[in-house]
Amino acid sequence: MASNTPLSSARILVVDDEPDLRTLYELTLLREGYRVEAAANLAQALQQIGEQHFDVVITDMRLPDGLGMALIEQLRAQQRPERCVVITAYGSAENAVEALKAGAFDYLTKPVDLKQFRAVIASAVQAPAAPASLVNRPGSTHIQNSEAVMQRLVGESESMQRVKERILKVARSMAPVLVHGESGTGKELVARAIHAHSHRTGSAWVAVNCSAIPESLLEAEFFGSKKGAYTGSTQDREGFFQAASGGTLFLDEIGDLPLPMQSKLLRAIQERCVRPIGSPQEEPVDVRIISATHKDLRLEVLAGRFRQDLYYRLDVIEIEITPLRERREDLPALCQALLRRIASEAGIAVPTLSAAGLAQLCQNPLFGNVRELENLLQRAVALRDGDELPLELAVRQASTQESSSPDSPPAIQDDDEQASLPSDLQGHLDNQERDILIQALRETGFNRTAAAARLGLSLRQIRYRIARLHIDLPQGGELSDESL
Repeated sequence: MASNTPLSSARILVVDDEPDLRTLYELTLLREGYRVEAAANLAQALQQIGEQHFDVVITDMRLPDGLGMALIEQLRAQQRPERCVVITAYGSAENAVEALKAGAFDYLTKPVDLKQFRAVIASAVQAPAAPASLVNRPGSTHIQNSEAVMQRLVGESESMQRVKERILKVARSMAPVLVHGESGTGKELVARAIHAHSHRTGSAWVAVNCSAIPESLLEAEFFGSKKGAYTGSTQDREGFFQAASGGTLFLDEIGDLPLPMQSKLLRAIQERCVRPIGSPQEEPVDVRIISATHKDLRLEVLAGRFRQDLYYRLDVIEIEITPLRERREDLPALCQALLRRIASEAGIAVPTLSAAGLAQLCQNPLFGNVRELENLLQRAVALRDGDELPLELAVRQASTQESSSPDSPPAIQDDDEQASLPSDLQGHLDNQERDILIQALRETGFNRTAAAARLGLSLRQIRYRIARLHIDLPQGGELSDESL
């Protein structure tokens, strides 16, 4: 089925067991110029899909003879091109997220706002059909570009293999993706790989650092402005959403957006349209959202710093990037790739990294991950006298700089730091850390999520410390996590 289907020929199937709602949806769509069929239950819908093709299928989540999810799964199993829009009860965001993961194009909540309904359906009609697998002809520009991007994700560890596999899976859909990982792990590179492997690869790629934009400029930067909207506005200016329309909008450090802007961003994502500053009209936009953060947004939601409804919109599919210190088997290949890039930029022969130099790097905590590793190698290349890289000197200089920096590693240490401490001091620190963790766990009813939030740790970090310090479970109970 061709993309950008004309409205006059778009075929839509409406599946809902409530006659009044079904009629309302039909009439609304007919007035928009669509050709509409209707079904009252799952069986009728499956029969109609078996007899003809549609551009869009709109289905209620709960039907008399099953769930709308079964319809979505059936379409995906048959590699059908229909885009599915799910209608679910208000407050059932978890069901909607599951539908998006299964392949739904978008979802609406009851009571359905007809303006939003029309906008979502128009976007679904105009969107390219997402195939079950991308068709890459040998030698095509797309496959070359996508492979080049993927090759920059260096590493064969189990965790990196999972990341690469997830990239290829999520690239096929329109579902929003949240990339989570520490600073310097390569979150933007993962987002670029998703875009490069998607059917939007030939369209716009717009990357935004949310933490770098002053709060007073956020709305204009995201949604654009009209000439004369404010002092110094001498011409129309498009925002990030307009610039990325038809392609991918990457929102880096999404957790740093202030709450008022979060509300406006949520509306833009739901309505698929934006209102530039100074404009009386909204403009339709078609973007795929990929966001990234080093923060645990679940804890940010608990703390009231991040909207829960926006969190559900963004975290449909999550990709977690493991810190470099937890996948040190990737270090040799990473060092080689980084040294090749450094040498190419400097116009020199690729330096040799000795086994001793690699061992020196393996002892470094690398809290800055790949970014820190690249800085260390660049410093070593600049300081070298011959062919050998002075890694020990580069690491020592970096350590001196970090120890005087306000962004030094936290007091609660990982095993790499602890290995260099005297055993009596290490035992004392372990006992103190154990007491702090136990107190926080007791005060939160042994809820690890709440205890982590209280201590300023991520859930992964508190689990690691509970295991390392051999903290016993309460008798007859379990350490529980709060489900969001």
